[in-house]
Formats: sequence, structure tokens, C-alpha cells
Amino acid sequence: MKLYTVNTGYFKLDGGAMFGVVPKSIWQKLNPADDNNMCSWALRCLLIEDGNRLILVDNGMGNKQDAKFFGHYFLHGNDSLDGSLKQLGFHRDDITDVFLTHLHFDHCGGSINREGDSLVPAFKKAVYWSNQSHWDWAVKPNDREKASFLKENILPIESSGQLKLIETADMKDERLGEVPFADNISIRFVNGHTEKMMLPQIRYKDKTIVYMADLLPSQGHIPLPYVMAYDMFPLTTLQEKKSFLNEAADGNYLLFFEHDPVYELCSLTRTEKGIRPGQYLSMKDI
Repeated sequence: MKLYTVNTGYFKLDGGAMFGVVPKSIWQKLNPADDNNMCSWALRCLLIEDGNRLILVDNGMGNKQDAKFFGHYFLHGNDSLDGSLKQLGFHRDDITDVFLTHLHFDHCGGSINREGDSLVPAFKKAVYWSNQSHWDWAVKPNDREKASFLKENILPIESSGQLKLIETADMKDERLGEVPFADNISIRFVNGHTEKMMLPQIRYKDKTIVYMADLLPSQGHIPLPYVMAYDMFPLTTLQEKKSFLNEAADGNYLLFFEHDPVYELCSLTRTEKGIRPGQYLSMKDI
């Protein structure tokens, strides 16, 4: 097995929304905002080369939206999905599996391309993985979350016939239930940010790496009160963070950040203020 970081660019979100109840005077030190209170965030994906499988975890925002959309989210930077894959010696047609942690636009927007008047899978030879609970939640969204679930990113996956749903019904631990996905890869399920978000947990070179998606979008979100205003159930997120961080600190896990604008991974350390980032790493360091 080999793991690769795939950078697809940066985008901007409101800093207050990203840090919830934490005052700007504090979070501004972690990710300085521009004059419009917007902070830059990474769209960082993970590529897993595992035997005959090439698994892409999430795929960024894509580029099919209109100018009005990008006027809100300011996609920027020199990185792109295709460019990053090319640097690694791969092409999108090499991808066998697209693992979608959840179906918010900044995680699955690259799943579908626009070709003329048609919306078609960007990964023509891949299986797309979600789960039934989250899929149902996304295709019939609540009013608060529907701006993040864009039908053009989601429905064409199902109509293509390339969608497969991971079984969650037999999970014994609803708090942070795990099911196997592949050799050395299991899936953790969390529910605070959105219904049944999936976090890949990977055993790699005698280390445990967890792809944090939006449970911990950046290293700045490790302190317990730092919960996004985007989360549907913030108290659930708080409980999930606390449980996970204690487990991860005890188990010497490495955390892979999808949205941190600077850091790819970190270890954890216990301090008098609680669990905090330990050593910062890139995938090339492992």
C-alpha cells in the first residue's frame, strides 16, 4: 500500500462560521481572515494505492459551477485534481474507487463533470462509495443544509450506475462505529457534522492514519470548543471529538486534515490545556 496527498486547490469560507462560538480575537491567530472575514482552506484529498485498487478519498469542489457560485467560495491556487494526479504519475481514469466521506459540495464536487448539456461521472471506471443513511439525508436535505448538497454533484452518480452503498445497519457502536472497507482500511461513522459521515482509518507502515474530513477540518479545530457553525448537531460533534481525540492520543494516531491550509498531518500530545497537536508531518515524511 502507498498513500499520496492530492491537492485540488483552496477556497474561502467565513471564519466565524468555521470556528463557531470561538471569538475572532482568538481564531484569527490560527487562520487570519481577509477584509470580508473570509479565510482560505485547503481542498486536500487522499489517494490510496492498494494492489489493483486506486482509491481516491473525496475530490474537492470541481470546476463545473457558475461564476456566481465561485464568487461566494473563491476557488484559488495553482493546484488541481488532474494536475496533482499527473504529478504522481496517475490519471483520473486510473481511479477504481471514489470514497466520499460525505456529499457536501467541497468534498464531492469533482465527482461529476459537465460535458455540453450532460452531467457525467468524472471517474468513468470507478465505483463511487457512500452509505444509505447519508445518501438519503443528502438527496432530501433539510433547509439548513441544502445549500451544501447540490443535486448536480449527487444524482448523476446514482443514474450512472456507478454508486455502491456501504452497509451500516450492523454497526454495534453508533458512537464511532467501524466497518471494514479493504485490507488495512476501516470506516468510522460520525454524526455531528452531518448524518453518517465516513472517516477512513488506515493502517500504514505500522501507523494508524485517520482521514478527518469535517470532524476535524484543521489542526486549529483540535481544542474541544472549536466546533463549526456548519455542524448540524454541535453537541454530538463535541462528544465525538472528545472520544476520538482520547483514543487517538492513546493510540498514537496520525490525523490527516482535508481543509488545513498549511498542515497535512499531525500527531497528538497531552498538555495541561488538553489534547493538542504534536508533530506536524507531510505524507512524504512517513
